[in-house]
Amino acid sequence: MADHNSNPVLLFDGVCNLCNGFVQFVIERDPKAKFHFAALQSDPGKKLLSEQDQELGGLDTVILVQKGKVYTKSDVALRVSQGLSGLWPLLQIFFIVPKFIRDPLYDWVAKNRYRWFGKMEQCMIPTPELSSRFLD
Repeated sequence: MADHNSNPVLLFDGVCNLCNGFVQFVIERDPKAKFHFAALQSDPGKKLLSEQDQELGGLDTVILVQKGKVYTKSDVALRVSQGLSGLWPLLQIFFIVPKFIRDPLYDWVAKNRYRWFGKMEQCMIPTPELSSRFLD
């Protein structure tokens, strides 16, 4: 099982193509395997949310649990960018944009993600090489 006490965990909508694409994007740019993952619909995902005193109100956001703190919406993308290789950490400049401006844009994309990117019938199943990075 992935260690969610020392590694940041990204919780995502397991049937959303956009969300799964985001997970693949992070995996490819995280050579030190810092980030771990769980589908929001999964038992480990629900358990982690419960441990953080968070309720799953819907599947309209990715959630980052990092060092005992919970981040949602646009904060997730910006915080994740900090841990990626290459020039991705430069995206942190967008923290200067107030959350009340960033989050409505995030909400608009989240609301339309199934229509624009599609939906899978079931959550993705990690390859054997990646299974250690997913909560089980």
